[in-house]
Amino acid sequence: MIARIWRGRTRSQDAETYAAFLKARAIPDYRNTEGFVRLLFLQRRVGDETHFVLITLWRDLDAIKRFAGDDYRKAKYYPEDQDFLLDFPDTVEHYEVFADVPEP
Repeated sequence: MIARIWRGRTRSQDAETYAAFLKARAIPDYRNTEGFVRLLFLQRRVGDETHFVLITLWRDLDAIKRFAGDDYRKAKYYPEDQDFLLDFPDTVEHYEVFADVPEP
């Protein structure tokens, strides 16, 4: 399994609206990709900014490519992201998952 990690920032006043957008637009996009396992959306307010971290888990690299394209290291953005994000990191990070422990 592979974890794909993206980071982004919004103004804190936009954080709630952006989070709602991610739930409505991104989650269905991920779910509809063959090989998607699950995701975590994280957010943390830091003064006037809110930092977002998106961790998605994928069965394999081919699944990530189905979602992100052949250049899977590039971040994938939606047109609506222009309304919220303060910057647009070009790349994401990938890690091999070596342990996945479910709740007891």
